[in-house]
Order: sequence, then C-alpha cells, then structure tokens
Amino acid sequence: MLTRRAIALWFLALTLTSLAGAESVQVPFNVQADLVAKVANFDRNFAARAGTRALVLVMMMPNDAESAGAAQEFRSALQRVPKVGELPHEEQVVTYTGAAALADMVRARKVSIVYFGPGFAKELPTIRSALANTSLLTVAAAPEYVAAGIVLGFDLVSGRPKLLVNLEQARKQQVDFPGSVLRLMKVYS
Repeated sequence: MLTRRAIALWFLALTLTSLAGAESVQVPFNVQADLVAKVANFDRNFAARAGTRALVLVMMMPNDAESAGAAQEFRSALQRVPKVGELPHEEQVVTYTGAAALADMVRARKVSIVYFGPGFAKELPTIRSALANTSLLTVAAAPEYVAAGIVLGFDLVSGRPKLLVNLEQARKQQVDFPGSVLRLMKVYS
C-alpha cells in the first residue's frame, strides 16, 4: 500500500515532468502579431528580403492539435494587421515536414518570416542549422525557442510583453536590428 508521502512524491514528479516538457505561449497571439509587424520594420534587411510583399509561413506540426490551433490563431491575428514591416503581407499555414524541406521552401518562395508555435522543441537544432545562411526572420511563440536558435520571440515579464532575440542566429540569418532596438530586447548570444 502506498503511503501519503509516496503518493505526494509521485504526484510532484508527475507535475514537474509535465511542466518541464511544456512549451508555453506567454503572449497573446494578437499582441505577437502586432509586435512582429512592427519589429520587422526595424530589420535593416527586411525590405530587400520581402520585395513588394511579406510572405509569412506559419508552421504547424503534423498531428498536433495544440500546434495547429496556435498556427490558426496567429494567422488570424496577423491577417488583421494592415502591414508587416510597412509592406502588404500574406500568411500561409504550412505543415512541417522537416528542416531541409522548410529551408528549400524558404529559398524557393522568397519567404520573409517563419513563425513557430508550440510543438517544435525537438526540431529546433535541425531547424537552426538548416536556416543558417538564409535571409529570414524566424519567430517563436514559446520564449524558450529563442535560446535554442529562433531569432525572435516573446515572453511576459511583470504582465508586459518582452521581446527576445538570439543575436548569433540573427546574424546567421541576415537579420540586422539597430542597437536602439536591441536595447529594448532581452538578447541571447
């Protein structure tokens, strides 16, 4: 028979295990969309990357309801924003099939931004490598993705959204923010 202490320890371990694997979206999707639209304007390479319109791929993991829901919510929120980086824009939800396929798609279709919602934690090392040397702004809904190699992300600090940037990956992906903007962000290098 299990003692109360054993049950409590088992319950604590189960809770900590599920929290450790969680990829949390801290900032509401409409706020994320507004911030992406504004921050893109500060990327010195954004206009050259985008051309006459910004193409935004909103990635979702196959067979992952949370990822699909987040992708649809972000896409809907971004569609309500008039311009991204001062340009007209188009959003497409794309099912992730692998990092190499994503990199090929980015190059072939002149993609400006790729957005990752929950479900991509295990894929981040290969995504980071595949997208290096590609002119692209990658954006993450989950703050922990930025430290793992996504260029831009969001966190909630004292109830306010905070921008996060992975400066090393930004350089590899030819994203160039001025120092005045970087001072407003939490920088990972």
